[in-house]
Amino acid sequence: MLNSPTAGSAIAVGPPLSDEPGLGALTLPGFLREVTERYGDREALRAHDGTGVTSWTYRDLWNHSVEVARALRACGVGKDTRVGVLMTNRPEWLAAVFGTSLAGGVAVALSTFSTPAELDHLLRVSDISVLLFERQVARTDFLSVLTELEPALADSSPTGLRSMTYPFLRHLAVVGESAPDTAIEAWADFLARGADEPAELIAATSASVQPSDTAVIFFSSGTTSKPKGIRNAHRGVAVQMWRFGRMFAFDSHDTVRCWAANGFFWSGNFGQALGTTLAVGGTLVLQRLFDATEAVALFESEQVTFPVAWPHQWAQLAAAPNWPDADLSSLTFVDRGTPAGRHPTVRTDWTECGHAYGNTETFTISTCYPACTPEHVHAGSSGIPLPGVRVKIADPLTGTVLDRGDSGEICVKGPTLMLGYLGTPLDETLDTEGYFHTGDGGYLDDEDRLYWTGRLTDIIKTGGANVSPLEVDEQLARYPGVKIGRTVGVPHDTLGEVVVACVVPQPDAHLDSEMLRGFLRERLASYKVPRYVLLFAEDDFSLTGSAKIKSADLRQLAAARLAH
Repeated sequence: MLNSPTAGSAIAVGPPLSDEPGLGALTLPGFLREVTERYGDREALRAHDGTGVTSWTYRDLWNHSVEVARALRACGVGKDTRVGVLMTNRPEWLAAVFGTSLAGGVAVALSTFSTPAELDHLLRVSDISVLLFERQVARTDFLSVLTELEPALADSSPTGLRSMTYPFLRHLAVVGESAPDTAIEAWADFLARGADEPAELIAATSASVQPSDTAVIFFSSGTTSKPKGIRNAHRGVAVQMWRFGRMFAFDSHDTVRCWAANGFFWSGNFGQALGTTLAVGGTLVLQRLFDATEAVALFESEQVTFPVAWPHQWAQLAAAPNWPDADLSSLTFVDRGTPAGRHPTVRTDWTECGHAYGNTETFTISTCYPACTPEHVHAGSSGIPLPGVRVKIADPLTGTVLDRGDSGEICVKGPTLMLGYLGTPLDETLDTEGYFHTGDGGYLDDEDRLYWTGRLTDIIKTGGANVSPLEVDEQLARYPGVKIGRTVGVPHDTLGEVVVACVVPQPDAHLDSEMLRGFLRERLASYKVPRYVLLFAEDDFSLTGSAKIKSADLRQLAAARLAH
C-alpha cells in the first residue's frame, strides 16, 4: 500500500502526469517523428570540424537516423538488442542513438572519457552486440584501445568477429579514419549494409516500440567503485525531453540556438541541451570537445542564444582571450548570474530553471521550478515535485518517514524512474513502496519545496560529473609505497567540489604527488584524477570506533591543508 501524504509528514506529491502540458509521443522514435513533422526544414544541428560545417535539418536527422537503423537491422539488431555509442557530440551520435531506437534496439551511451580499464568494464557489463565509435577523441585512439582489449578485432576473418572477452559483440563501425584489414568497418561501409533493408521495415520496427520498453542505458558512479548501468524506459526519457522545453519556458516561436560541448552520454546534458532544443524546434550548435576560445567564437559566429555550460566552464569562458571583445548580444537565454549575463554586450534578466533536483536514475529532474521563477517563490530551494513525482524524506537508517523540516534521505518515485540497474534485481534497489533511495540528504518545507543539504554517501560531484572515491582509492592502493589512500571532495567555487587524494606513505617510502597523479591519469578518466594529492602522517587521520577513517574529518583536514 502506498504512503499517502498526511499533515506534517515529509511527503510531497506532484500533480498527475496526465495534467502535464506539452507532452508528445512517449517513445524516442515517436519523439523524432513528431519533431520532424513539426519542424521538417528547420535546421536541427550544426557541427564545425576541420573541413567545414555540417548542417542537418530535422528531416535530415530523420533520414540519417533511418539510414543507421537500416544498417543495424542488416547487422541483426532487433528488439532490445544493445548498441553501444562511443562518440563526442557530433551528428553521428544523434543518428546512432535515434537510429538504434528506430530499429527497436537499446542505445548504450558510453563515455569518451573512459580509460581502457573503464571501457573494458562498460563493455563487459552492457553486453552490447554492436559498437559504433569515434576513432580519435583528443589524444585517445579508441581503435587502438579496443584492439588491445580484444585482439580478435585485428583479425579480418570472413567468419566475422568471435570475441571471448565480449561474447555478444559481433559488429563494430568507426567514425573517422578507417581500419582496413580488421573486423572494424568504416562508417560508410557500415551504412551501406542497410541498402537492401526496406524503409517499411524500419517504420514497422519503430512503430512497435512501447513507452515501457528500455530506450537507453546510461552509466553513473553510485555508491560502489564501478559505474552502474541504468536502464531507462522510453517514457521516462521522452517525458524529460518534452518537459525540459517547458521548464526553460521556450516555445516553437523562440529562436533557440543551443551550444553544447558537454557529452550527451551524461543524462543531464542529453535532456537539458538535446531534449530541450529538439522539442521546441531549435538548433544544436555542437562542439565535440570543450575549448573556451573556440566556444566564444561559436557564440558569435553561430548567434547562439542558449548556452548550456557548467560553472567551471563559465570560468574558463570568461578567461578566454577573445571573451572581452566578443559580441555576445545573441545570448538571450543566459542566466543573469553567469559571467555571460554580466558581459557588456549582453542584456538579460533571464534566470534558468536551476532550482532543481534529479538523478540519472530518474533521467534527470524530479523537482524543479521553471525558468524566471521569482526568488520569493523558489526561496533558494531545489524545486517542487514535477507531475507524477512523489518525494519523501526518510530516516536513512530506519526508513521511517520524517516530519516537514527534518533532514533525512531524499527518496523519489515517478514516471521517469529507471527500470533498474544492470545485474541488480529491482527489489534490491527500491523500497517496499517503490521509492528509490537517492543517498542524498534534504528536507521538505510546508510549501512542498525540496531542499538538498548534501550527500549521505561520499560520492564527489565535480564539474557536473560524479566520481566514486572508492574507484580512485582502488587505484591508489596499487601504487608502490602507499599505505593509506583515501579520496574526498573539497568544496570549490566553480566545480562544486574538487577531487583530493589524501595519502599516507609506507615507512621509508618517498612519494611524489605529481608522480602519483601521473599514475592515476593512466588509469582513470581525466575528471576522476585528483586535482591535488596531499601527503599526511597516519596520526593525522581520525578513526571511527571500527578503525575507519571519518570522511567528514578528512574532508576538513584536506580543505585546511589546501587553504594554506
